[in-house]
Amino acid sequence: MFTTRPTLQGTFGMVSSTHWLASQAAMAILEEGGNAFDAAVAAGFTLHVVEPHLNGPAGDAPIILAPSGGPVRVLCGQGPAPMGATIEHFTGLGLELVPGTGPLSAVVPGAFDAWMTLLRDHGTRPLRRVLEAAIGYAEHGHPVVEQVCRTVEGVRELLETEWTSSAEVYLPTGRAPVPGGLLRNPDLAATWRRLLAEAEAASPHREGQIDAARRIWREGFIGEALVSHAARPAMDSSGRRHASPLTGDDLTGWAASYEEPARYDHGDWTVCKPGPWSQGPVLLQQLALLGDAPADLLAEAGGGRAGGTRALAPEETAAYPEYLHLLLEASKLAMADREAWYGDAGPAPVPLEDLLSEEYNTGRRALIGPHASTELRPGSPGGRPPRLARAASDPG
Repeated sequence: MFTTRPTLQGTFGMVSSTHWLASQAAMAILEEGGNAFDAAVAAGFTLHVVEPHLNGPAGDAPIILAPSGGPVRVLCGQGPAPMGATIEHFTGLGLELVPGTGPLSAVVPGAFDAWMTLLRDHGTRPLRRVLEAAIGYAEHGHPVVEQVCRTVEGVRELLETEWTSSAEVYLPTGRAPVPGGLLRNPDLAATWRRLLAEAEAASPHREGQIDAARRIWREGFIGEALVSHAARPAMDSSGRRHASPLTGDDLTGWAASYEEPARYDHGDWTVCKPGPWSQGPVLLQQLALLGDAPADLLAEAGGGRAGGTRALAPEETAAYPEYLHLLLEASKLAMADREAWYGDAGPAPVPLEDLLSEEYNTGRRALIGPHASTELRPGSPGGRPPRLARAASDPG
């Protein structure tokens, strides 16, 4: 097939992200002698500015890292629910479900601490340098992508009535930004500049400045602003206004942490994902459910088996209905297990070893018939009955 986008190759380094400005910021770090972790942090903070509809410093950041010569690790940047977000708290508000939007749905912010931990432990560049691009684009503006414009327009009413401080950024003239127009976030730039000034005053050393920034996020002017804003009631999907139970103790009581990845050996590859506090193990379950079946189907269809299952080009997939059917049905089964088994450990750990075992997946694979299933069918790893949230078991 002819393509104007050939496979990229290089001998120095490469960056891939969802926005060209983030990739450019990261590549600049590499070119001046920074390492991949420095570049990743620079890209991450730039994405907070140029793709605010997708991520932010108060979001989450599951990170998989593989240092040269070191083991693969997971850095958990997913904060927990606030300590006050109990069943009793929600039922006391007259709620049967946690609203999908608004302050009650928010967890302890995790992304900032995860990026800082990654930079401190594995990077080489000062905090000021990796924040430079993000500050510049926030202060001076960046060409806004079309999806940001559509997102802002879609939540215009909430911006105007509930999220008024955000409206000052995204509706500065009362109108949504237009694709390609410059979008600025001067308050974010000022926040990072103040953070840098206070962190650099706290320590002359790179690591000390990064740890100071982490403290400022939790306990300093940023932490105070986070707690203050969380306490302001805002409209959510319940149709009522609620405040978040987030407190300063929630911020100081959590930190990003390292852990072993979930692993699955598939052919010659070992695939690593974050644990079942994320949905990462779904891919591992999909591989376990598929086994050698995709390769067998491709071999029968002439796709060959050299080196394992090869990726199919879009125009080829129509010729492999059995292949696609198997992929989709296996994905449904893995997703059903996600609904029943993933999440906080609770009184018992998530039975990931059973979910990835050959015995369990052989039984699950037998559920894949010739026709597409429309049922949500979680399994019973280790003989334990699945437990689904009401919203999952009765989506209607």
